[in-house]
Amino acid sequence: MLETLSSWLSYSLLGNTLQTYLSAILIFLGTLLILRIFKFIIIRRLKKVSQVTKTNFDDHLIKVISEVSWWFYVVMAIYIALQFITLPAYISSAAECIVLIVLLYYGVRILQKLIDYGTRHFIENKQTSGKPIDTGIIYLLNKLIHVILWVIAIIWVLSNLGYNVSTLIAGLGIGGIAVALALQNVLGDLFASISLYFDKPFEIGDFIVIDDDAGIVEKIGIKTTRIKTLQGEELIILNSKINSSRIRNFKKMEKRRIVFRVGVAYETKTDLLQKIPSMITGVLEKMKEVEVDRVHFSQFGDSSLIFEIVYYVQNADYNKYMDLQQEMNLAIHERFQKEQIIIAYPTQTIYLKN
Repeated sequence: MLETLSSWLSYSLLGNTLQTYLSAILIFLGTLLILRIFKFIIIRRLKKVSQVTKTNFDDHLIKVISEVSWWFYVVMAIYIALQFITLPAYISSAAECIVLIVLLYYGVRILQKLIDYGTRHFIENKQTSGKPIDTGIIYLLNKLIHVILWVIAIIWVLSNLGYNVSTLIAGLGIGGIAVALALQNVLGDLFASISLYFDKPFEIGDFIVIDDDAGIVEKIGIKTTRIKTLQGEELIILNSKINSSRIRNFKKMEKRRIVFRVGVAYETKTDLLQKIPSMITGVLEKMKEVEVDRVHFSQFGDSSLIFEIVYYVQNADYNKYMDLQQEMNLAIHERFQKEQIIIAYPTQTIYLKN
């Protein structure tokens, strides 16, 4: 009986004995059992540990690992078992390529899910903080990273299969240049939008001036930026044009510097002219959110004696500035009336010849 069993086990098939095949099967089953224990016992314990941590990243990482298909574990167990069998070179190479493809596939999938998690976490943090955010560019960058990961994985697989990837990379480079030339306007706007996102010259809700256009930013898209002008219409500007323009962002302004002039009649007496700077300064000092810089008799105008007033509004809101300017104008006019100072208006003297 033992001799018969021994003869059967020593029977050779394709360069390996039956005993070798049985050992490989046992190794396959043992490896599969170990991986099963890892999947259902160790990962469950790690989930419990991650629930008490402050960050959610470890929870998501464990979740992603636990979602790996059983095909992955079966392929890995088969590959480990095959290491104990003598196989033809082409079968060994094929097995290594299959394992590499499986590893890269699940590796890329795990990285993609972690990148998706990071993208969602970033957007949620921005939205929780109350800051306006355009998610279009963020999701576009997310997709681009996904594509780059797959391209790298495919090139790696082809390289291990013995293909000359340098030729492929050169071909992709030439093809990319051709596509870039054909789509240079679209790509220009795309890279401009990415530049706007990272450089952040303005954000949604900011009041900006671009060349002769002004308004509140409503949306920063992949190709264009939409602005609500003061007249009420929606202005659509290409991102590439914005990148090449001078932008004034009034939302970033902490305080507003104002320069305006008041002209009084030439008939005003010198003693009153000397009092005017202190009069106007007194008016400004009584107003809240106003910081006086200077008040001077600056020049002799065509039809008036001109005083230049410079002050700061401790508020960036344009409507608030106009309210203060109106209040200031009324107060100056009232004070001039009390002192009988005449505010000049344009005059012209015409001489007639007899």
